Amino acid sequence: APWRLMMSLTPSRRCLLDLPWEDILVPHILCHLPLQQLLSLQRVSKSFQSLIQLYLANMRSFDSSQIGPAIPRAAFVNLLKDNEVLQQLALQNCSDWLTDKELLPVIGQNHHLQQIQLKGCAQLSRHALVAISLSCPSLRQLSLAHCEWVDSLSLRSLADHCKALEAVDLTACRQLKDEAICYLVQKCRRLKSLSLAVNANVGDVAVEEIAKCCPELEHLDLTGCLRVKNDSIRVLAEYCPKLRSLKVKHCHNVAESSLSILRSRGVELDVEPPLQRALVLLQDVVGFAPFINLQI
Repeated sequence: APWRLMMSLTPSRRCLLDLPWEDILVPHILCHLPLQQLLSLQRVSKSFQSLIQLYLANMRSFDSSQIGPAIPRAAFVNLLKDNEVLQQLALQNCSDWLTDKELLPVIGQNHHLQQIQLKGCAQLSRHALVAISLSCPSLRQLSLAHCEWVDSLSLRSLADHCKALEAVDLTACRQLKDEAICYLVQKCRRLKSLSLAVNANVGDVAVEEIAKCCPELEHLDLTGCLRVKNDSIRVLAEYCPKLRSLKVKHCHNVAESSLSILRSRGVELDVEPPLQRALVLLQDVVGFAPFINLQI
């Protein structure tokens, strides 16, 4: 067990607990141990329990996946009830039960959050996003993938109050339309990564506004955005010189004529050139592909 290794520190037989808790143990030692092991330490003694409670109140990052495949609701509430200094919060492992009742108190008392991961937390409501907007002015990264409760009004609140955003994942947020996306990028011009995947409401209007408002954009995911066409991809190529990757799989109205501009710049695309796709199809059908110099 980890605590047995930690009990003796020096030849003078000083106990681990003799070290300064707030100056040494919490910031320099306990932070290197897995959260699950730290929680086990609480069972060693009352002193260790107090030490771990102090650590939980001062930890900067909480990832529910570090505890196991599923964290109980009561455990989550107890772990974060005294923490007011979180900077990173990842709760995708809480998606089965997390509601506004559990999340809002945590958000309300942590005003330094920079990264929030809520992927698949389908039982939350738009009030959760409004609370994040009002409480987290320093927010840099936010994942709301598969949170279909996100609507245009709550996204506007986010855009109004969190203008330092650099990465937003809105995959499968199907209530959002071009107008909401345009408002977001007009307010949050530092965006480097944006996912609008699996949303048939997103079209050229949104993509062109993204291009014109986000010159720092590096990654854009438009997978399954059926209304996106070649014209907006060309605008993207013109206005986003730092673009490194673009996903347009299942965008049936996007052709190689627009993608070739980005491909020639070395932008990573998730669709192969037409000749390459033909060779792959031929190989699947007849079991081999003829030798062709693809650089011609």
